[in-house]
Parts: sequence; structure tokens; C-alpha cells
Amino acid sequence: MTFLNATRLSGLALAACGALAAMPASAEVLRFAWAQDATGIDPHKQTAFPSLRLMELVYEPLVRLDADLNIVSAIAESWEFTNDSQTLTFKLDPDAKFSDGTQVTAADVKATFERILDEATGASARANFGAIASIDTPDDLTVVFNLSLADVPLLTAMSSANASIVPAAAIADGSVGTSVVGSGPFTLTAWEPNSRASLGVNEHWAGGDVSYDGIEISVLPDESAILASLRAGQTDFALLNDPLIATLVPSQAGLTLNRTPQLSYHVLQLNASRPPFDNLAVRQAISCAIDRQDVLDTAMIGEGSVTGPLTMPAYRTDPANLFCYEQDIEQARALMAEAGFADGFSTTVVVATGEPPTAASEAQVIQSQLAEIGISIDIKMMELSVYVDTWLKGDFDMAGGGGG
Repeated sequence: MTFLNATRLSGLALAACGALAAMPASAEVLRFAWAQDATGIDPHKQTAFPSLRLMELVYEPLVRLDADLNIVSAIAESWEFTNDSQTLTFKLDPDAKFSDGTQVTAADVKATFERILDEATGASARANFGAIASIDTPDDLTVVFNLSLADVPLLTAMSSANASIVPAAAIADGSVGTSVVGSGPFTLTAWEPNSRASLGVNEHWAGGDVSYDGIEISVLPDESAILASLRAGQTDFALLNDPLIATLVPSQAGLTLNRTPQLSYHVLQLNASRPPFDNLAVRQAISCAIDRQDVLDTAMIGEGSVTGPLTMPAYRTDPANLFCYEQDIEQARALMAEAGFADGFSTTVVVATGEPPTAASEAQVIQSQLAEIGISIDIKMMELSVYVDTWLKGDFDMAGGGGG
């Protein structure tokens, strides 16, 4: 798959009861809404952003990233690389417990990463941990990762929800993915897929006081419905990813809009294992034919920026250094002719309904742009769970979506 159109969209959240950082004077249940629900509850297998958003509330990894992208403690209270960066040792927080009251031990950490590394699991982040050669547990609170090569970025990979620690007992009895026992601030007390979820407070959480008695999550049809729910006082806090909806918030009395940038990107992916996308010249032609800024301006009202696949500030890719990131129709046509497709071809792009909310609009703009070089695109909308399965199988020609 080749990444071509990568635009960074600002995340948009709003609250009916104050700013994102504001806490209520006394504990209460927070009524929350989003437009896309989790597609599953196994933290090691989820790839969809809505799934990860839910998993982050109930599970914890060894470490986390704070708001400034610094690595901070979660289950582990300290960690250290050897000088050659081939051994990484964690000391676990002795107060860390799962929601059933059992202590998080080195055995749980070892079992978790062995499960992630087992190809049969189908863990979405398995490739990030390929440098782990073996895991030692000298005592209940010490975990030693022996690496086959120096891999300092491994620590950042361990901060992901996809690296959440689960009980060794749950792995042994096969209950991971059917029940939730995590060490995060909340517990999942009820879940009706695509309808609602109820979260209670994990009284055993070692991370400090939780300012709410729980969270009631409503899954609403779209972000227009979310805005209506906020206006009606039925929802306290919500996540908006559609800038077209977010622009309406400042005019609504009693609603506060909080904007924050994201490291994620929107992307058009080409399946290079399928003709004609196995032809480099075809992929290059598509890159030359797309006006990325026009996609951003039209589908996302300019909210974001054109970028490359790497979006972290310290490593951000300069699009000016990438091939044909400025639209060049003549070069695109020449490349199509070179590839033997001077008259174009027909293909299909798969897009998830509502995730991201602008995905369909982005696909329509790209459809119009690629028509200029003879490529006819059929846009196939899919429910998110179907899209994720299709994407994981690589069963597509082109796919629009988001990445992190």
C-alpha cells in the first residue's frame, strides 16, 4: 500500500459544562457522545480509532505519552536501557492492580507481550515489537526485555493502547476480547455495540482520584446528532472530528469548543499487490494528479495541513521533499502513458462511513481529480467494522481513511 494523500486534521472537542480540563465540583456521571463505536474490546487486535479511545479508558500500558509527547509512568514506575540499548528493564508500580483487585505482576507483562508477539494472535502492533528476543521476570515487579538489536523507539511503541497489559489468567482462559479486566481508571460495566456503553470507576486504579462516578457513552448516528444532543442538554461532553459541524459550535449558547491538533493523518492507500497499482508509474501518476490542498480545503474547510506520513514534530516529513506532492496533471498523464494506461482505467475506493467524518467528501474530491487523467473511481461506503475487516485482509484496490 502506498501513502499518497496525507492531511493533518485538528481534533475538535466540545463541552456543555466547561473546558476540557475543567473538573466538576463534586463527582457525577459524565454523559459523553461519539458517532462511531468500538469494533471490539480486545486491545491487542483493535485498529479503529473509536476502539482505541474506549480501550484507553479501561486498560493501561507500561508507559504513556503525556500532552507534550513525553513518556511518563503508567503501570511501570521506572525503566532503564542498558548502554547498548539492547536491554530494557521496567520496575512495576507495586500499587498497580487490575479492576478485579489482583496485582499487576511481571508475569502479566510477560504473558501480554508473548501474546502480542504470537503471530496466531493477529495483534495489530506486533511488528513494533519484533526486536524483543526474550523476556525475563527476576521478581514479581521486574520485567527485563532482551532485544536482538538496539531499539529505543520500542519504549514509545509500548505507550500505545495496543500494548495494554492484560492478566495472564485472562490470556490462559481465552477471555481477552470477551470480557474486560484492565488496570485503567474505569471499568466497562455494560456495552451494547453501536448503541451505548457504561463505564464505572476502577476503585483499584493506582493513578489517583477519578473526578467522575462514571461515564455514560451514547453512540449517535452522526456528528449533527451529537450537536443536537448537546444543545438539548442530553450530553455533557462530546468528540467532534468534522470541522463542518465544529464551526457551528461557537454560535450555540452554553457550548464551549476546545480545539487540539492530532498526530494522525488522512490518507489514500493503494494496494500495490493488485494491478494496475503494482505498476510504480501508475502510483506516481496518481500522486501527481491529486491536489492535496484542494482536498483539504474542500472536504475539511482548510482545517489541517498537507504533510507526509510522519507527523510527530521532531520527525515530521517535509512534503516539499516528496515526489509530486504538488499537482502536475501533464506529468501524471505522461506517467499513465508510460504505464500503458493512456486511456485510463476503472477502480474502486473503499471508505468507512463516518470514520473519519470527512472520508466520503475526501473520496469525492479525489474521484473528481483523478477523472482528469482517465481514472474512473467507484466509491464504496462501508460500515466501520466491515471496512476494518476488509482493510486488514487487504481486500481493496484503494482505501481512504486515517492513520496514526
